Amino acid sequence: MAPVPPIGAHPLLLLILQLGLLLFLALVLGRLAVRLKMPAVVGELCAGVIIGPSLFFQAAPGLAGWLIPHEVAQFHMLDAVGQLGVLLLVGITGAHLDLKLIRRQGSAAAKVSAFGLIIPLGLGVGTGLLLPHAFIGGGDQTVFAIFLGVAMCVSAIPVIAKTLIDMNLMHRNIGQLTLTAGMVDDAFGWLMLSIVSAMATTGLQTGTIALSLAYLVGVLVFAFVIGRPLVRKAYQLAARSSEAGPTITTTVVLLLLASAGTHALGLEAIFGAFVMGILISEYGKPDPARLAPLRTVVLAVLAPIFFATAGLRMDLTALARPDVLGFALLILAIAIAGKFVGAYLGARASRLTKWEGLALGAGMNARGVVEVIVAMVGLRLGVISTEVFTIIILVAVVTSVIAPPILRIAMARVDQTPEEDERLLAHLQFETPVRPLERVG
Repeated sequence: MAPVPPIGAHPLLLLILQLGLLLFLALVLGRLAVRLKMPAVVGELCAGVIIGPSLFFQAAPGLAGWLIPHEVAQFHMLDAVGQLGVLLLVGITGAHLDLKLIRRQGSAAAKVSAFGLIIPLGLGVGTGLLLPHAFIGGGDQTVFAIFLGVAMCVSAIPVIAKTLIDMNLMHRNIGQLTLTAGMVDDAFGWLMLSIVSAMATTGLQTGTIALSLAYLVGVLVFAFVIGRPLVRKAYQLAARSSEAGPTITTTVVLLLLASAGTHALGLEAIFGAFVMGILISEYGKPDPARLAPLRTVVLAVLAPIFFATAGLRMDLTALARPDVLGFALLILAIAIAGKFVGAYLGARASRLTKWEGLALGAGMNARGVVEVIVAMVGLRLGVISTEVFTIIILVAVVTSVIAPPILRIAMARVDQTPEEDERLLAHLQFETPVRPLERVG
C-alpha cells in the first residue's frame, strides 16, 4: 500500500494564512466589541462576515478568490480546526454546570425548555406552510415548513456558553438555567433535524425516529454506568504526575472520544462533548488550576476561529432583492419573538421574576452556529433555497448580537445570591495559572 502523500505546499500555505487572518480579525473585532460593552463573540462572528462573500469578495474578488478558494477540501481543513475548538468549548461548558442547581431547578428548566420549543416551532411551521411556493426552492412545502420550525426552535450552546463566559454570568443561576434549557432545546432540535432529513430523502419512518431516541437513551445510560468510573480512574492516573500536561491531555482525549461516539451513532458530536464535560466535572474532579492553560487556549484561539468560520459562510448580497429582504425581516421577527415569548412564559410559570424571564429569553435567543449547521443541512438536502439559507444565517448572527445587551440590562436588576458568590470563586480557579515548581535548595 503506497503511503498517503503529505498536504501540498499551496493548500498548506492557504490554511496557515486563513487561520492567521481569521484569528487576527477575531482578536481585533473581539476587543472592539468588548470596548463597546458587548461580548467578544460578537466581534468574532463578524470577523468571518468581513472576509466572506458579503464584503471582501465584493471589494477584491481576485484576492479573495485566491485566499478563500471555493474548493471543498480546502474549506474542510479550515472547518476541521473550528470543529476542534467548538467541541472543546462545549466540553468546558459542561464542566461548568452545577448539577445540584439543575436538580433543584429541574422543574423550571423543563418549563422554560418546553415553552421555548413549542412556541417558536409552531410559529416556524405555520409560517412555512403559508409562504409562497417560490421561496421553497422546488421541494415539498410540508418538509420545508417543519424544517423552518426546527430552525426557529434551536438555541446554540457554543454561542450561549461563550457569551455567558465573556459576560461573567456562568456562575449565575440564570446562566446555569439558560445552558440547561438550551441543551434540552438543542437535543430536541438535532432529533427533529434527523426526522426532516429522513422525510427529505426516504420519507418519514417510525423506525428512524425510534432508533434515534434509543441511541440518545443509550448514550446517557453508558455515561452513567461506564463513563463515571472510567473518567474517575483516568484522572486518578493523570494526577500522579506533578505536571499539568497529563491532566490536559486526558481531558482532550475524553472529550474527543465522547464526541466521536455520539457522532458515530448519528447524534451530534457536541452532545457527546457536553455529556463528557459533566462527567469530568462531577466524577473526574481534576484540579482546576491544571486545566487553566487548556481553557485559555480554547477561549482565546480555537473558539474564535470557529466563530469566524461560521460568519465566513454568510452572503448578505442576497438581501439586495426586496422580496428576499422582506422575507428575511419576517423570519427574523418570528424567530426573536418566538424564543422570547416562549422562554419568558416558561420563566413566569416557574415563578421567576420578569427580569429573570427577560434574561432567559435573551440567552436562549442566541442561535449562533447551531443554526448555521441546521441551515447547511437543509441546503445540502435541497429543502431550502440559497436565499433561505442566507436568511437563516442572518437570524443566527442577529440573534447572537442582540442577546448580550438585553442580558446585561436584565441581569443588572437581578441580585446575586451568596450561592452564586461561592460558585464564582470556584469558577475563578479555572483562570489561576499553574504555579512553577519551587527550586530545591
